[in-house]
Amino acid sequence: MRNFRLFSIACALLCVLGSADARPGGGSSMGSRGSRTWSAPPRTSITPSWTRPMDRTMTPQSNYGAQSAAPRPMAPMTPGYRPSFPNRHPFMTGFAGGLLGAGLFGILSGHGFFGGMTGGTSILGFLFQVFVIGALIMFVIRLFNRRQGTSGSPAAAPFSAASGNTPVTLSNDDYTSFQRLLLDIQSAWSAQNMRALSSMTTPEMAGYFNEQLSDLASRGARNIVSNVRFLRGDLSEAWRERNLTYATVAMQYSMTDVTTDSFGNVIDGSSTEPVTVTELWTFVRADGRGNWILSAIQQAG
Repeated sequence: MRNFRLFSIACALLCVLGSADARPGGGSSMGSRGSRTWSAPPRTSITPSWTRPMDRTMTPQSNYGAQSAAPRPMAPMTPGYRPSFPNRHPFMTGFAGGLLGAGLFGILSGHGFFGGMTGGTSILGFLFQVFVIGALIMFVIRLFNRRQGTSGSPAAAPFSAASGNTPVTLSNDDYTSFQRLLLDIQSAWSAQNMRALSSMTTPEMAGYFNEQLSDLASRGARNIVSNVRFLRGDLSEAWRERNLTYATVAMQYSMTDVTTDSFGNVIDGSSTEPVTVTELWTFVRADGRGNWILSAIQQAG
């Protein structure tokens, strides 16, 4: 009787520890979506309410999300904005100011610009000196402007396609690949085949799956997902960042989800009653390679 009680307590404890969703991802939001990791995916007909933010990710939030403790960045310059000449060439501004200052000092002291020339005290000589100094200043300004236009970089434009986030259009083959990955990942998960999982997921997601499977194994438990049926899907967004293409898809599927102990006894879930799950899966592929892999799973409300 005592042994039976201990066995019952152990089974109950396993149920408590493993009663949270034990399917791939563990019912949490994990992975990365590039620069949109910390942005909520657009709503779809399957996910009309909310999407749970990432519980686990290797993408630092400070890289893509604003934080209250972070210093406020400077506002970007308006495209086409060009600073004034004094701001761009403080040396030339000081040089020209020095020339004018010296000339004015000469006038006030009665010697004309730089002490005057022959007949420099006459009005004609004064005007000639002003013309010479003005022409010299204009020549130097034009020379610096020409160098600035040749060697200077153009004003940085706001967030452009060169840095990513270019919308893309998916084909029917892409959607077929997403459905196939859903089924194959569930199958490899149930078989505890980490080699197969690693070939269908990013290293980040493979690490999360390995950690989850190891946790189950350490407790003498195993999660088996079977009879997986894809019900429907809806594209949330698809975009390109540099040489990577991302696609976040709302996916609804049914399955039989059970967790057993080392003897095969069901300790969580039902082997006869299927459950329906709605999640957003993000896939990524490198341009030119053509193989989509899983990079994130998010829970939908």
